[in-house]
Amino acid sequence: MFVVTVAFQIKDGRIEHFMPLMIQNAKTSLTDEVECYQFDVCRDGHEVFLYEVYEDRPAFDLHLKSEHFLTFDAAVSDMVQAKVVRVFDEVHR
Repeated sequence: MFVVTVAFQIKDGRIEHFMPLMIQNAKTSLTDEVECYQFDVCRDGHEVFLYEVYEDRPAFDLHLKSEHFLTFDAAVSDMVQAKVVRVFDEVHR
């Protein structure tokens, strides 16, 4: 397994525009990417936290190249104040 967490800080006045795009990206990832096993979206005010689980790093790399992710990323780029991405490899199965 390969786990990715993302913490977004969304600019003031943009969260209502950001959230539908984020939720659609998560849903599409789960339905269209067979090696995407989990994609949780959590929110606290202007902070949005993602928890994503993929089969392995190549599966995540495919996600980053997918049309739906690239479209999402371009659409929200001016809404994001800060973003921290962390990746975790499974150490034991």
